Amino acid sequence: MKILSFAVFMALMCGAVLGETSSDCPALLDFSLRKLGSEERIHLCEAYRGKALLVVNTASRCAFTDQYEGLEKLYREKAGAGLVVLGFPSNDFGNQEPGGEKKIKQFCKLTYGVRFPMFEKVHVRGDNVHPFYRALIQAADSRPKWNFHKYLIGRDGRLIDDFWSGTSPESSRLQAAIDRALDQ
Repeated sequence: MKILSFAVFMALMCGAVLGETSSDCPALLDFSLRKLGSEERIHLCEAYRGKALLVVNTASRCAFTDQYEGLEKLYREKAGAGLVVLGFPSNDFGNQEPGGEKKIKQFCKLTYGVRFPMFEKVHVRGDNVHPFYRALIQAADSRPKWNFHKYLIGRDGRLIDDFWSGTSPESSRLQAAIDRALDQ
């Protein structure tokens, strides 16, 4: 019994360190992620509970890279209403994000004025898919097929929809889905 109690205690402690023990936290938000180019970690539930989230895998050398501009505009226009855009650089498609995190962060800020939260460089496909992306893929039953794939999470922490890379931030379909999410 003491061994079992110790094992339960250790599991709870490990979860607390990872920031993943909130029993009332929706599964898609129960992740602690590192900010881009930093050691600081953000627990999605603590930081973004009650917000609508647009999660995007990004790349700096892609035909869709100019979507950074539209994503930033969307973030600035709708942040007050509760939308947060979350960017995740990935080098999984065509080697289009080969740089290190500090270089990516500088590129995003200087080229597109990105202020929306950017997180650690991740894998969004293959054997090493980041656990957050694995959860998104399972919830949507759809995986990114290229850079700038978008997942929309509602205020309740549940996946609403996903959008292929060619769906621009200005798309009426995406805008309508975001507006519905914000009205929840």
